[in-house]
Amino acid sequence: MNWLTDFVKPKLSSLVTKRDSPSDLWTNCNKCNLMLYKSDLKENLFVCSHCDNHMNIDVNSRLLNLFNNDAYEIIDIPFENNDPLKFKDLKKYSDRMKDAQKKTDRKDAAVVAKGEIGNTQVVIFILDFNFMGGSMGQFVGEAFKIGCMKAIESNCPFISVASSGGARMQEGIVSLMQLPKTVAAVNMLDQNKIPYVSVLTHPTTGGVSASFAMLGDIIIAEKGSMIGFAGKRVIEETIKEQLPEDFQTAEYLLEHGMIDMVVHRKELNQSLSKVLSFVKK
Repeated sequence: MNWLTDFVKPKLSSLVTKRDSPSDLWTNCNKCNLMLYKSDLKENLFVCSHCDNHMNIDVNSRLLNLFNNDAYEIIDIPFENNDPLKFKDLKKYSDRMKDAQKKTDRKDAAVVAKGEIGNTQVVIFILDFNFMGGSMGQFVGEAFKIGCMKAIESNCPFISVASSGGARMQEGIVSLMQLPKTVAAVNMLDQNKIPYVSVLTHPTTGGVSASFAMLGDIIIAEKGSMIGFAGKRVIEETIKEQLPEDFQTAEYLLEHGMIDMVVHRKELNQSLSKVLSFVKK
């Protein structure tokens, strides 16, 4: 046994090796490319301190930011590992689901919770963009419906927070059927006179923007969010026209009367509280 190589060297290495690599401590803003300290970014609600860019925020941070005193109850949604097409591209859909579940520690892309914002009890439906781009499949559509039913049962406002690339292609027509399903759920809210507030975050596109996301009694968008159905480049290629630089941004939609408010993420809780004070019974 060589005590220099087998004992002394490993001991010294363990003393000088950093527990956290730079990549674990820092990240870059995807707009201005400034290097940001992750803990500071989280404390700032994932808003760049330099350019005010609203970066992707995880669902847990979103829930803590929205509800009073960080107090809320997660509503359980029945789940089945559904793969109606036995879909496979570069890998099996079932394997993609397992990877996304491991990455996010969630069953699927939707979370439904109940709690208070301001002085109002609400039910909130949130899409997790980290789970397959927040895409809407059978589980997401069912979660939205159950969220609406819980709001009716509790006689309280319903809020959706969208962040999605649209319908989940791996579920084919089953995914597309979630569009009318969520629209029917919104109609159910209307019939029971339950206020529905839709919050659009970056990005809100495809089948989600074409269904429940744009049907709120009041529609609020986070600053700088991209909101639309098809991508800007696809539209330009189709109509053979150059579109404005700010096309499909929250600010552009507000200017053209498509949404009601554009709100900074740090002010979202306060803005929702004010809105709810006006719309609740």
